Amino acid sequence: QVQLVESGGGLVQPGGSLRLSCAASESIFSIYTMGWYRQAPGKQRELVARITSGGNTNYADSVKGRFTISRDNAKNMVYLQMNSLKPEDTAVYYCNAYRTSIWKVYDYWGQGTQVTVSE
Repeated sequence: QVQLVESGGGLVQPGGSLRLSCAASESIFSIYTMGWYRQAPGKQRELVARITSGGNTNYADSVKGRFTISRDNAKNMVYLQMNSLKPEDTAVYYCNAYRTSIWKVYDYWGQGTQVTVSE
């Protein structure tokens, strides 16, 4: 069982920046694909950014060029640097750890951290 704990959310003005962090408990963290998802009120949860164990990344079109996902396998950490924030980025942001084996899908979520972009 992987425990994920997010931090770094808060209130920021439009155009500002935040850095989200996710700490994972699993010692084999490095083999997981790590992702950041978000869910705004009344909307479905959506993928924001994802980074594979090999360091390949992909982003939602809405955040490309503004957000950067990174990971530090030595520290069991994944980060989301968010720049040029917009009000539409307001949501609860969730950290996800995912991997598969021939027997099982491993899919873990953190508790979420609120990001609010407002004047």
